Amino acid sequence: MADYLIHPIEPSEKLHSETSRCHTRQRDVTQRIRVDAVSALLCGAEGSVVMSDCGNFEPRLRSVMPFEAVPAELRLLRKRIRCTLGQWGALAVAEEAELAVTELATNVIKHVGEGAAATLVLEPRRDRLRVELHDESYTVPTRSSASCDAECGRGLHLLAAMSLEWGTLLTATGKAVWCEISLESARHCMRVQRAAALLDEYRRVVGASSLAVPTYAVLEDSAADAIADLLHWLAAQGGDPDEVLDRAQIRYEAEAAAA
Repeated sequence: MADYLIHPIEPSEKLHSETSRCHTRQRDVTQRIRVDAVSALLCGAEGSVVMSDCGNFEPRLRSVMPFEAVPAELRLLRKRIRCTLGQWGALAVAEEAELAVTELATNVIKHVGEGAAATLVLEPRRDRLRVELHDESYTVPTRSSASCDAECGRGLHLLAAMSLEWGTLLTATGKAVWCEISLESARHCMRVQRAAALLDEYRRVVGASSLAVPTYAVLEDSAADAIADLLHWLAAQGGDPDEVLDRAQIRYEAEAAAA
């Protein structure tokens, strides 16, 4: 069974500063997405967008968060989770991830000991978010046969109900309890967010009137103009606009049916 490399535990104070830096990085990533997106739309350039295709989360994305298993740290850990998923365009699953991590961390506090060293690992893998919580105990958690209303074992019952899969891995330094959460809702959310960013940049580039809150009718006209411009670009490159429109419609209908 493969071992996991766990980074040295950092002092809990670093979690505070990391949360602040995370918000700054999220603003920078959002700005890069907007700039790269409009370049791809208007110039046909290959932008270095964080997610090159909706739902295709880059396998290099991985976040490792050492923490101390005490109740006061859980609130900060949830903020880090939300910030990280925001950077990855997966805020749609933030509540599920926060709940799963809260239950796993609470089990560490109860069964390993308050103040125990622990590490959270988040990693998007294709259509799933992998959540792992590492600690230094080799005791494998098991679900109680008692009803879900019983206090004992409630966390694992909840984890099993909300995740696609879950389990435990023994590592060189203890164990990792893991679960995998579907990213399907995040895929749809990312498409909508990316389209909104593209439309906003398109309106800015063409000098559209900058209303504080554009009405839907105004945005709909801008979307039609943007699509028309893309069709002109396709024709200028020797492509077939009708064929591309058909492909886009088929893709949209398939994704809408799967949502």
